[in-house]
This record gives sequence, structure tokens and C-alpha cells, in this order.
Amino acid sequence: MDLEVFDLKGEKTGKIKVSDYVFGQAVNEAVVHQALLRQLANRRQGTADTQTRSDVSRSTKKLHAQKHTGRARRGGASSPLLKGGAVAFGPHPRSYRQDMPKKMRRLALRSVLSGKVRDGEVKVLKKLDLKEPKTRLMSDILDALGIDNTAIVGVALGKDNITMACSNIPGIKTTMVSMLNVADLLSYKVLVLDVDAVRRIEELWDEKRSEKSKEKAG
Repeated sequence: MDLEVFDLKGEKTGKIKVSDYVFGQAVNEAVVHQALLRQLANRRQGTADTQTRSDVSRSTKKLHAQKHTGRARRGGASSPLLKGGAVAFGPHPRSYRQDMPKKMRRLALRSVLSGKVRDGEVKVLKKLDLKEPKTRLMSDILDALGIDNTAIVGVALGKDNITMACSNIPGIKTTMVSMLNVADLLSYKVLVLDVDAVRRIEELWDEKRSEKSKEKAG
């Protein structure tokens, strides 16, 4: 598979061949959905808590006689039916953590990357580097690429100038490609990479290429 390569002015400079295994994967929606739910669930702290009747500090004396008052039967003041009383069936601290096999997590990520390539939502730059951390420079690059929506700028290695230049642009997030995840890729419209970042992605998630490299080394 080939992807168009652009310069910083948004002009096409050629094409690069990329791994079909990473960027040409058939989209598995079921696995992507499961991976997204897992990631969102693992973000939850699970610290919500409510007081049961044994936790509420109120009198346990029966409020009035059981019979002959013409009123509803009533126990102590800690009843969930009364203001200031306990909470019935309320949440308590728990873990929402979900697990998922490594192969399925990788498949989900490859599926989302492939879906973005298929929809034309991946922009590849020949080289993304800024001499100064100026928002205007990064904004001009994004405008030249025709990006008027949310976007993730992925870099192979940490680049402080790019990170700082993007920090003041609404809807733009910067991350190393090794930290890419399903939730972010689905939340942001466009993925901006340079050639080095694309090669780093292939190095990380092209399992077939890794196996061949090991065989040659062996």
C-alpha cells in the first residue's frame, strides 16, 4: 500500500510504501468496540461510595409505635426512605478493570489505523520538525494540510517544540506513536504523521515484519 507524502506547505512530494498488515487491515468492528469499552472502563477510579444503614450516624430508636397511630410502619431514622438516612443499593468501591488479550488489542489498533487510511484521515509529512515552539508555525502546517477539525500529531520520538506549538491549538493533541490508543484515534478526526513516525508504527505493530527480522538475525 502507498500513502501520499506532503511537505510542510501541504504540497505532494511523492509516496511511501507502508505495511498492509498495519495500514491495510480489514476493520474488525467487534474487536474495536471491545477495546474501546475496555479502555474507558480502565479509566474509571471506582471510588464512588454511599452509606448503608450501619454507616449512618442516627438514632436507631423506633420513631413511633407500630400500630394504632394511623401512620406508616416506621423503623429507625437511618431508613433509606427518610431524609438524612442511608442509601439503598448505592455504589461502593470496586474495580471496573477489564482485561483483553494482547493480540486482540493489537488487532483493534491496526483496525482503527486501517480505517483512518481508508477514509483518507491519515496525513503523512516528509519531515515534521520545528526550530521554534511557535503556535503559528504549527497552525500554518495544519492549515496547509487542510485540517480544520480535531487531529492527533504523532511523532516517533518526543519533540518538545512540536508539543508546545500544538498545546495552544484547540482540538489538537500531540503524542508519541508508541502511546497511540483506540480511544484517542476514535476521538480525533485526523492522524498526522511524518515518515519517521510511520516507520516507528510499523516497527511496533507489524508482527510479521518482526518475525522475519528475528529469523534473519537467527
